[in-house]
Amino acid sequence: MSDSNSNVGIIGLGIMGSAIAGHLVARGNTVIGFDTDPERCQEAKSIGVAVKGSATEVGIDSKVVLTSLPSVNALNVTVDALLLQPCESVLLELSTLPLDAKLASHAQLAEAGIELLDCPLSGTGAQAVAGDISVYASGDQVAYESCLSVVKDFSRVSYYLGALGNGTKMKFVANLLVAIHNVATAEAIVLGIEAGLDPDTLCEIAGSGAGASRVLDLRGPMMVNEQYEPASMKLDVWQKDMALIRDFSENCGVKTPLFSASAPIYDAAIALGHGQRDTAAVRSVLQNMVHSV
Repeated sequence: MSDSNSNVGIIGLGIMGSAIAGHLVARGNTVIGFDTDPERCQEAKSIGVAVKGSATEVGIDSKVVLTSLPSVNALNVTVDALLLQPCESVLLELSTLPLDAKLASHAQLAEAGIELLDCPLSGTGAQAVAGDISVYASGDQVAYESCLSVVKDFSRVSYYLGALGNGTKMKFVANLLVAIHNVATAEAIVLGIEAGLDPDTLCEIAGSGAGASRVLDLRGPMMVNEQYEPASMKLDVWQKDMALIRDFSENCGVKTPLFSASAPIYDAAIALGHGQRDTAAVRSVLQNMVHSV
């Protein structure tokens, strides 16, 4: 068995997990990982990740474990696997999932000596590849500080937000802005192009003024060129995040009229067949509105 004190484990080697693994390997970490998809495992091996046969093995051989998972079911299965042979470790849960699911997992793992921190990420897959992501960390502060060197190796910035669950709350707030900015960016680009402005300079000039946003920087060129693949966030996956934000705001008793107005645009993009394409494809919906008048 390898020295678990020097290993960083990653469970979930999809778009985000594999990008994070690549940065950790490049920074000299010994990275071990697992994914249920054999193709993802092969890709991880090619960038220097020592792939294990199960999440249980990753947990045994790692003092710090990162999880980047697509669903509550995947989290539950992973927690069950880690509980098969538990050892004292810190788990950074990086996924965007319902808060109650993370709290339940924390309680289960704590009984076995595993400290789960709620640490969702802000950024697209493309940003993850560039190391341009933010970490919203919450939970036990001592445990968080013990993992800071790992966090710094794959992120641009990290924030400690206090009590367990505040990370996910912050992620929902940030994603609400992303949802609105994405549709607003598409609307502005369609207006500019229909008005006869030069598409090649539209994003650059708009981004140099008060209307600048990270979404404009990242997705504006995709919208201008109507190139929505490869996706850094698929529309089908984004619908999960939209539902989480809606439920969160309703539970808080807060009205979100702009967010609510953006939701049908995403639904329409999926109806047009863009489900596996990037969320930038909302431009097509607004473009169709112009030509249907």
